Amino acid sequence: MRANERLHAMIPGGAHTYAKGDDQYPENLAPVISHGLGAHVWDVDGNEYIEYGSGLRAVSLGHVHPRVSEAAHREIDRGANFARPSIVEERAATKFLETVPTAEMVKFAKNGSDATTAAVKLARAATGRPLVAICRDHAFFSIDDWFIGTTAMSSGIPDGITDLTVSFPYGDLPATERLLRENAGRIACLILEASTQLEPPAGYLAGLRELADRYGCVLIFDEMITGFRWSEAGAQGLYGVTPDLSTFGKALGNGFAVSALAGKRELMELGGLRTGEDRVFLLSTTHGAETHSLAAAIAVMETYTEEGIAARLHALGDRLAAGVREVAASAGVGEHVVVRGRASNLVFGTLDAEKKPSQDYRTLFLRQLVTGGVLGPSFVVSSALSEEDIDRTVDVVSQACLVYRKALDADDPAPWLGGRPVKPVFRRRV
Repeated sequence: MRANERLHAMIPGGAHTYAKGDDQYPENLAPVISHGLGAHVWDVDGNEYIEYGSGLRAVSLGHVHPRVSEAAHREIDRGANFARPSIVEERAATKFLETVPTAEMVKFAKNGSDATTAAVKLARAATGRPLVAICRDHAFFSIDDWFIGTTAMSSGIPDGITDLTVSFPYGDLPATERLLRENAGRIACLILEASTQLEPPAGYLAGLRELADRYGCVLIFDEMITGFRWSEAGAQGLYGVTPDLSTFGKALGNGFAVSALAGKRELMELGGLRTGEDRVFLLSTTHGAETHSLAAAIAVMETYTEEGIAARLHALGDRLAAGVREVAASAGVGEHVVVRGRASNLVFGTLDAEKKPSQDYRTLFLRQLVTGGVLGPSFVVSSALSEEDIDRTVDVVSQACLVYRKALDADDPAPWLGGRPVKPVFRRRV
């Protein structure tokens, strides 16, 4: 508690990412982390947890992965940043384009928002069009105004900027075509995650590719989450549909700060020095090419391709999903505690007696997890988890489901909340 109070006294929100805020956890059960190793973390009070969704899905190989840490340490001892490009940048770009062969060029940055905003800027420059079309069913694309203006936390963003962003529903090609037709010649790009909790309907991604070509806009895949977790070549490699631009992050650095904008040469070169077109100020970040982060990314990509990490993530996720579904059904809450998503990227839903999403029941469930030694804002696995970790997690979930059943029977989860309920990140007021 005291550590959280000190954080709030100095840092707005008490954390550097809203999704890590203590309002996302039950009251007085938001641990402040001391350190981690593999799939386990310890808080400042010495409590140990099995961790899921590590680093907001970034740490997919587990904390202090030997190969990644060694690569980063080696480059730190050789210098982190120079007046000219490091040879590590060439090595990282080579490895990335080998791993994601559908991309022709790549530029690295430090966070996902910089990469997605750069993709939007490229699309606008290439097409001369003002509007950005985002998939309205996907939760997050950027901290920048073109996206945040569309959320409940739009304070500080002029309406004129928000008016330049329109939206389309996932999986609905006719609705997307209507949007393109109604805004003919004005939409610069379609940006979406190729897949989230649902697999794309048959022909959907190829249909988007055809619509983008027909209406002259840029197709952008946000692969911040799908990159590496879906396959070593990302969702585009798995589904066989190549976007014009794509953005990667999270798993790319296993916790180190690195992201990537990748795509077709004709578009990417607009941000370079070898075109006669008007120049685009694409990505120019002082720390974008820190040697240790790029060395970590190289080690991550090598580990994924050589050790079949994506397949391991899917196997672990399958084991976890099966176990959770079994114990939830046994406790009579199989229709209320639900596991969704691709096996490598599992989330859970907490539904009330009417089978509607409930923050109160999420609070109850999270409280049981944390007190049982599982830090799980989601069920997103890392490859460092052991089968014993998964089985232990299922045991904790089993006990949580028994409490969940009691709350449903009482038609009141309040006695098991321990305080205020957890809150959604995107809300207008505290």
